[in-house]
Amino acid sequence: MDNLQIYLLLSSLLFSLGIYAVISRQNAVAILMGIELMLNSANINFIAFNRFTSSLYNLDGHVFTMFVIVLAAAEAAVALAIIINLFKNIGSVNVEDASELKG
Repeated sequence: MDNLQIYLLLSSLLFSLGIYAVISRQNAVAILMGIELMLNSANINFIAFNRFTSSLYNLDGHVFTMFVIVLAAAEAAVALAIIINLFKNIGSVNVEDASELKG
């Protein structure tokens, strides 16, 4: 029962939910959560392909996953700082309200 297709199906479901969240939401925090879902689905793919296609001591998928996790943490910190600044200036975290900041 432990095969690659199950992990790919789970990853594609998570990626689809992330795309839906990014496209349909107007709240900046919800868009950020959708991006995190998409990054986590890529991590599942890295680990699954590493598990099923490489040798026992090849850790390329794990290294890429750790890199993506670090990148996602840095992206979340910067994005949350921008969202807090946006809320302080406008009073809302809606993406459409951010057009007021254009000069």
